[in-house]
Order: sequence, then structure tokens, then C-alpha cells
Amino acid sequence: MYNTKNPDSFGDDEALILLSKQKDKEAFTIIYQKYHQYLYALAYRFLKDSDMAEDTVQQVFVKLWEIIHEIEIDISLKNYLYSMTKNHILNQFRKNKETISLNYINAQTEFTDDTDIVKAIDNIELLDILHKGIDNLPNQKKEICKMKIDDHKSNQEIADEMGLSVNTVKSHYQEAVKMLRVYFKQIRLMFF
Repeated sequence: MYNTKNPDSFGDDEALILLSKQKDKEAFTIIYQKYHQYLYALAYRFLKDSDMAEDTVQQVFVKLWEIIHEIEIDISLKNYLYSMTKNHILNQFRKNKETISLNYINAQTEFTDDTDIVKAIDNIELLDILHKGIDNLPNQKKEICKMKIDDHKSNQEIADEMGLSVNTVKSHYQEAVKMLRVYFKQIRLMFF
């Protein structure tokens, strides 16, 4: 009935949720396949342990299956699963602080308390949104933004590399920042 080999082919999350509420296992499998990799990457980024990250994803989907018939999702399913994963990671952090802290030390990223990990997760999501906004800019503005933000290049370095004047680089960057402000306002209106 569904193409479970290509989860994006049945992309309407609302329909998948409604079917899953009726205990449709194929629809739930599609949700799982569609968001597993995203949630695993999120969990691994903070837990720095593949087994713990996989366990987190499994626990999130088990919990979703258990409560799906009683939940109302007002935001996107992706954001809902993100919140569930973030909460699970925070609980893991509280329960297994020593083990997780060792993993953070090994990754040279240690969080001193729960607030730090929430901020870090939120910062990653903001960076993802920023990069999506940059990807939608006109080519020259996009290239200049990426060089400034990702490569930490100066206006002079960008001008030399692109064969532009420093003033042209500054102008493109200022226009890009204005466009990104509009983009962020639209994003904020969608979620708040």
C-alpha cells in the first residue's frame, strides 16, 4: 500500500500521524524511516556514542508509538520528534552524567549543566536554519556569506578570491544580511 523503501514518497506527515493513530504499522514505519537518520545524527552529536544515540532514537519512537493516539501535534512532526529527542537526551544526561561527560571530554565538548546542552542543541538548529537561508540567496551573495561565515575570510580575502572590489563584497554581504533578516522573521512567524 505504501512505498516503505522511499519514505519521502508518502511525505504528508499529517496523514501519516492520522494513520498511525489508528495503529497503522506501515504508516508508522514510514515515519520511522523518514526521521530515523535525522534523529540519530542529532543524538550522536551530543552523546558522542553510537549505541547511546541509537538507543535514544529507539526510545523516542517507542514513546511516540505508545502516545501517538493521544497527542495533537500543532507544529511539524519533525519539530515534535526533535523536542522528544532533546528531552530524552536531557534525561540521559541527568541519569548518566559521568558516562556522557566522559564522551564529551573525548569529543572536547563538555557541557557543565543541562542548560548548556539545551543551548548547544538549539544553536545547532539555528545554524541549520541559517545555512538553509544562505542556500536560498542569489549565487554571489550565497558564496560571499559562506566564505565569511564558514571560512572566516575577510572582505579583502573574498574580494581577491572572487575578483571583486572590497566595497562590492561589503555591499553584497550587507544585502545578504538584510535578506536573511527577512528570512528569519518569516521562520519566527511560522513557529511562534
